[in-house]
Amino acid sequence: MRPGRGLRRARRRLRHSAAEVPPGEDVGWVASSLSSCPGACPAAMQLAQLLLGVFLLCGPARGSDSSASTAITCFTRGLDLRKETEEVLCPANCPLWQFYVFGDGVYASLSSVCGAAIHRGVITNAGGAVRIQTLPGQENYPAVNANGIQSQVLSRWASSFSVTPGTNKLALEAVGRSVSTARPATGKRPKKPLEKKAGNKDCKADIAFLIDGSYNIGQRRFNLQKNFVGKVAVMLGIGTEGPHVGVVQASEHPKIEFYLKNFTAAKEVLFAIKELGFRGGNSNTGKALKHTAQKFFSMDNGARKGIPKIIVVFLDGWPSDDLEEAGIVAREFGVNVFIVSVAKPTTEELGMVQDIGFIDKAVCRNNGFFSYQMPSWFGTTKYVKPLVQKLCSHEQMLCSKTCYNSVNIGFLIDGSSSVGESNFRLMLEFISNVAKAFEISDIGSKIATVQFTYDQRTEFSFTDYTTKEKVLSAIRNIRYMSGGTATGDAISFTTRNVFGPVKDGANKNFLVILTDGQSYDDVRGPAIAAQKAGITVFSVGVAWAPLDDLKRSAD
Repeated sequence: MRPGRGLRRARRRLRHSAAEVPPGEDVGWVASSLSSCPGACPAAMQLAQLLLGVFLLCGPARGSDSSASTAITCFTRGLDLRKETEEVLCPANCPLWQFYVFGDGVYASLSSVCGAAIHRGVITNAGGAVRIQTLPGQENYPAVNANGIQSQVLSRWASSFSVTPGTNKLALEAVGRSVSTARPATGKRPKKPLEKKAGNKDCKADIAFLIDGSYNIGQRRFNLQKNFVGKVAVMLGIGTEGPHVGVVQASEHPKIEFYLKNFTAAKEVLFAIKELGFRGGNSNTGKALKHTAQKFFSMDNGARKGIPKIIVVFLDGWPSDDLEEAGIVAREFGVNVFIVSVAKPTTEELGMVQDIGFIDKAVCRNNGFFSYQMPSWFGTTKYVKPLVQKLCSHEQMLCSKTCYNSVNIGFLIDGSSSVGESNFRLMLEFISNVAKAFEISDIGSKIATVQFTYDQRTEFSFTDYTTKEKVLSAIRNIRYMSGGTATGDAISFTTRNVFGPVKDGANKNFLVILTDGQSYDDVRGPAIAAQKAGITVFSVGVAWAPLDDLKRSAD
């Protein structure tokens, strides 16, 4: 007899025997039945050991659900499990840094089950049994660092789950013998973790898709819009070194669905887009555009230095609010706005449009490049490639850098005795008013201040504060020094200690000197040295400041 035939017969016999296991009996029955099998061949014994391992790992084939655990991988997500309540077995030694976890206590179904269980403290990285309870979706999932895992923020997801310790004793005993490659009891091959790809390196861009979620578009066309956005995302070539994308939904109130940092693989983005729910309400696109320009693009949310920032606005019909102001804000933040309009207003509907020229006023430049029109949401595949080509045309991104968002401004403040407390406060007010005009952020403009007499004191540097509010608060808290006036030494100090650390950055450097009197040292030499270092110097005279000194320092 060929070995293969004997093994097949043994399998059939074991299947027949296993089908007759009485409910509630343990695996010892299987072991004793096999050991007493007359003339058990090596193949049968090998299969017996295999079957015994399956019983140890997953529990009896029949009986109550509470005794059955499904072996999963490190990367199985909540959405991969279909039962409302299910007990699973997490393997040991999962790489913590690779987990994707969203929330705390209640986790978005996109989260890794084992990652959530470790984050919650239900198990350790040694693995173990976990009970999963499916829950409704949440509006917000917070970011919390716990047990070596940093969960991430996620806005509005369709479903959630919670984790508690498992109760299957057999599974708990077997975990030490199980391996991380164990397959689920369903027989399905576990999903492999998504390999992080570099993506399209020729199309580096940080893109926010601002989708229409208003009653204008409706549920059906909303789904067609999601399909189109998904096709665009795939063709862009999303990856760690390529484009990064996020989604914001415009309706009554804007909602950031996910940020640039949340997903860097096309499959992840596609699934996230598919899960988006329709919100309804008025199409307050202007409000959503302004919100996205101000809140979406930051380093904390995944924006990258030196990469073009783009908002692609999808508009079904027309907006119910003003886009012009939002377009101005976006340009000041260095954001390139594209408008993709679908189904233009009919002649009868034009009377409901606040501003017929809303597209030209919202886009980055009114040159035709930043507007894109599709007749309907049907048959949109042919429009995907032309839009992607536009989004990847870096040389056309005319709004990426502006004076408002790409400068370092250092203020050199005269704190000498001749200024006086009241004039000193006026200088601080002047600095605050200048700072208010710029878009200060970790990837935008930055402010620094130095006060000088005979000595110099750095009040705050370019890296200390990355929001306008904090900068303005720091300016208000500057205290008057009082003393002599040595402007030249102060210029040299600021060039070396304040501008030195940022000299290789992308921002342009400006030094604004505010003084009321003649300096006791040479000003011209340090000013020339500052200019050779790439710093443009401005002098602002206060009260009776000598004009000659001001000119020498600003040459």
